[in-house]
Amino acid sequence: MKQLCIGFAACRPRWSLHLLRVVSKEGGWIEASRSAKFSSYASLKRRSSVTSRLTSTPPFPSARAFSTSPPLRDDALAAHTQAVAKIASDVRSYYTRGQKWRIFHGSTNSTRDLKTKGKTNFVDTSSLNRVLSIHGEGKGMKCLVEPNVPMDRLVEATLKEGLVPKVVMEFPGITVGGGYSGTSGESSSFRHGFFDRTVEKVEMVMGDGEVCTLSENKKGDLFRGAAGAVGTFGVTTAVELQLQKARRFVKTTYWPVKGMGEAVEMLKEATREAEVDYVDGIMFSPTSGAIITGRLTDELNEGINVQRFSGAWDPWFYLHVQDSIASSPNNTPKTEAIPLAEYLFRYDRGGFWVGASAFKYFNFPFNRFTRWFLDDFLHTRMMYTALHASGQSKKYIVQDLALPYSTAEKFVEYTDKEFGIYPLWLCPLKQSPSPTMHPHSAETNPDGSLKDMLNIGLWGDGPSNHDEFVNKNRGLENKLRELGGMKWLYAHTYYSEDEFWAQFDREWYEGLRKKYKVETLPSVYEKVRVDVEAEKRDVESAGGGWWKRRWPWAGFYGIKKAIESRSYVEARRSVWKEFGREGK
Repeated sequence: MKQLCIGFAACRPRWSLHLLRVVSKEGGWIEASRSAKFSSYASLKRRSSVTSRLTSTPPFPSARAFSTSPPLRDDALAAHTQAVAKIASDVRSYYTRGQKWRIFHGSTNSTRDLKTKGKTNFVDTSSLNRVLSIHGEGKGMKCLVEPNVPMDRLVEATLKEGLVPKVVMEFPGITVGGGYSGTSGESSSFRHGFFDRTVEKVEMVMGDGEVCTLSENKKGDLFRGAAGAVGTFGVTTAVELQLQKARRFVKTTYWPVKGMGEAVEMLKEATREAEVDYVDGIMFSPTSGAIITGRLTDELNEGINVQRFSGAWDPWFYLHVQDSIASSPNNTPKTEAIPLAEYLFRYDRGGFWVGASAFKYFNFPFNRFTRWFLDDFLHTRMMYTALHASGQSKKYIVQDLALPYSTAEKFVEYTDKEFGIYPLWLCPLKQSPSPTMHPHSAETNPDGSLKDMLNIGLWGDGPSNHDEFVNKNRGLENKLRELGGMKWLYAHTYYSEDEFWAQFDREWYEGLRKKYKVETLPSVYEKVRVDVEAEKRDVESAGGGWWKRRWPWAGFYGIKKAIESRSYVEARRSVWKEFGREGK
């Protein structure tokens, strides 16, 4: 889904229409808003009242020849061009008046508070949610998409053509624009880097309302600078991504490890293997974990099990891995085949393992039956909505922390002592060149290339007392700095402004903002910092809405808002679950 075989008309408001008309002659149109029937599980006789409305869906279509793809539709071109023109007009108006403004995307996978609430000065990009084209030849296949296309709709569109993005975020609701503007590292990032490293070109509305095309060769400083800068350089309106050939399965192996030291060494070894396409790991305790490797394949060895994770009665992935290594004789690795799309979104149900906290919060039994019964509430779209509405994001530790391999074991010793949170997620990352707003380290290999980093996902209950919660987070940031690590900016950030900018090249960042006239957008520090006193007042509020922050009403309120959001509909719409099912 990356490079286009045609040139982008740079810095022209009519770039979109011009480009897409050319693409329509060479590529294909994938309609993201197509009508999809909902899937059901015939083996399950009863569902909860929320899920009982499911109906059946036909099998996922097999890949077809690219030449037979339907042409790009004029109404899609017109809709995109019209939307971009409106966005450019709004931005130009704020720029002329010298007013600050923010971007409203319509959804979030951040645990930071949403700051468009109650604001009048914001630019609405929520309508930009279409896959516009899939085009190119051979290994140069690419995809042109609007920024609010979520991963599941993107994968469905590309799989129909026998293709898949090189880096796919594990939560289906994370958007393409969020992947570019934020930091998104996944199990293929040891090879391809962060998600934005698979982006070829970006259409962006600049701070003064000008519409431009960005690439390595056109405004390359902004093209790479905007990646990871949480939307502080302009409004992304289209993204071109690299694609690779899809396979039916990911041959997945679970390698037991008995400690963090062993896990680090095995991760290093796995990422050196040329045939390995995906690598991540889970530490279930200080003395038990698994390194997980995946290889793309169309063939299955005789007797290999095909395992799925998307069905309400299927196991959650992390529980399945834990059971697999526990039942493995003599700690031998276990291998099975996972259909490609099932692998890509394997952590959606349960949100890795964060969903288990909801059962703990309500003192509700946590077993296979209750997970099945409440399945609609336990997909990540619903969980993010409930997390924000309930206020639990202010009490829950949700941090991704990237460190050099050399200090990762020491850091886990610290988190074990101070937080006692398990499981931990391990994900090796290929670094982006500096300057960058992504996590980075100065450690280099003998050939001068940057050493890989190891991301550690620390997600679990924090202290209920707000002051203690803040102190724990501050301690985490201090230890991270001491060990040469950096946190991802989607979550709570308690650094002072000086501490924050000590990690990044402030002169480069502010110079770039001035050069491209985007100083009317909030800066990255303004977006990610936590106002500790304001947050404390909100948490401890005794006003008319006090019950929304008290157990168990906060949880019920979060559920209510999640249902009202109808986020569960997106999970039901998913047809990626059928890919690879035929003949099995």
